[in-house]
Amino acid sequence: MNWLEEVLGSEWKITPAGGATGDAYFATKDEQQLFLKRNSSPFLAVLSAEGIVPKLMWTKRMENGDVITAQHRLIGRELKAVDMHGQHVAELLRKIHRSKELLDMLRRLGKQPLTPNSIIEDIQQAVVFEKIETPEIRDAIDLLIEQLPDVQCNDQVVCHCDVNHNNWLISEDNQLYLIDWDGAMIADPAIDIGILLYWYIDEADWEAWLSAYGLELNLNLRTRIYWYVLLQAITSFLWYHAKNNNKEMNNWVEHISIIINKIKSSSQE
Repeated sequence: MNWLEEVLGSEWKITPAGGATGDAYFATKDEQQLFLKRNSSPFLAVLSAEGIVPKLMWTKRMENGDVITAQHRLIGRELKAVDMHGQHVAELLRKIHRSKELLDMLRRLGKQPLTPNSIIEDIQQAVVFEKIETPEIRDAIDLLIEQLPDVQCNDQVVCHCDVNHNNWLISEDNQLYLIDWDGAMIADPAIDIGILLYWYIDEADWEAWLSAYGLELNLNLRTRIYWYVLLQAITSFLWYHAKNNNKEMNNWVEHISIIINKIKSSSQE
């Protein structure tokens, strides 16, 4: 943490903030509380300006080229799974997906749109490389390929791609934020909508949630939702396969079978 003392001075109390990279810290001095991170994306400044993440206080470039960002440390809590049905979640996700500023910034950073065809190609290559012969995985990929003509979408927006309830923070004054933008992509909004609806909202309530978001649940949207949910399940299986975690792999195979059955039964209605 020497680099932090160089930035802040020794009078600050610094503690690790957790996370996969180990490059995030909390800093406290008197009444001031900051969240510090090394080498955040330049995207952070636009997210802060849009009120989507806690306020960016300052940015500093180090002699070695590292960039340190300091955000206001939020006093509040993560959302619980039961909170995800709330209208404020739908409204913030709609704001994100409709933001021209966010989309322009990701384009300037060189992000290319994620298309269903390119996703399938990547998945197929990973399955071949890992020599995966699980029947459910083959069936899932076949179904995704079969539905490719039905999931093309001209609406390309900024997607968070990890709308897990732990990434939603609500402040003491009821301000909602969505954090951890390292995996953001330009893609079909159904990537975010689908994962959120499938894992957190009863299907009977999808129409009401989507109404708060600003969409109507039609056959095309339902098809895209399940397509991306199935895709995410395969991706999760592959992630645990790479870690040789058989228990989680088996869990995801079960999920994949359930999702395939839902898709097939839905297409027969």
